[in-house]
Amino acid sequence: MEKLGKPLAGKILVKPVEAEEKTASGIIIPDSAKEKPQKGKIVAVGKAKEGEEMEVKVNDIVLYGKYSGTEIKIDNDDYLIMNQSDILLIVE
Repeated sequence: MEKLGKPLAGKILVKPVEAEEKTASGIIIPDSAKEKPQKGKIVAVGKAKEGEEMEVKVNDIVLYGKYSGTEIKIDNDDYLIMNQSDILLIVE
């Protein structure tokens, strides 16, 4: 397994949570109709930018904007690299 690197200042690496495969009533959702995930788990955090504080930490579950971050693939796993400011909410 390739080691995950450390993001640069103000950046975080997020593993998106997979979209639901079927609805509550049991209807299977095809890949083409699935919504892009907006929830994920933080797997790496860079240092804070000067004058800022990193408010998120590894293993936090977060919500982010639909078009936030840049999609990257590491060892066939999908991740998003984004700015801390792209995070809308830390799920508690």
